[in-house]
Amino acid sequence: MLSNIATVLAGLIGAGIIFMGARAFWAPQAAVGFGIPDTPTEDRSFHAWLSVKGVRDIASGLFIFILLAGGTTHLLGWFMLAASAIPVGDAVIVLRSNGPKAAVYGIHGATAVVMLAISALLLIA
Repeated sequence: MLSNIATVLAGLIGAGIIFMGARAFWAPQAAVGFGIPDTPTEDRSFHAWLSVKGVRDIASGLFIFILLAGGTTHLLGWFMLAASAIPVGDAVIVLRSNGPKAAVYGIHGATAVVMLAISALLLIA
C-alpha cells in the first residue's frame, strides 16, 4: 500500500517537473517564483538560460516516468533520493541570492522533504 502511494506521488512529482520545464517556454515570467531576486524575465539572454533549464526539467520528469514504466520501486526510490539533491541545491542558490525565505523553505525545501519521504517509502517497500 505504501509503495503504491509513493509511486503515485513520484508520478505527480514527475508531472510537476515536466510542467515547470514546459512553463519555461510559454511563461518565462513565472521564473520569478523560483525565488532569485531581480530575475530579468524580459531579458532575451535570460530566456535562453531558462530554456536550458526547461529542457533539463522536462528530461528529469521523463526519467521518473521511464522508471515508473520499466523499473522497480527500489530503482525509482534510489533515483528519487539522488534527484532530491536538485531542490536542495535550488534552496541553497535562492538562500545565497538573498531570496525570500518562503521560496527557500516553502518551495524548494518542502519539495526536497517530499522527495526524500517518497524515496524512503519506495526503498523500504
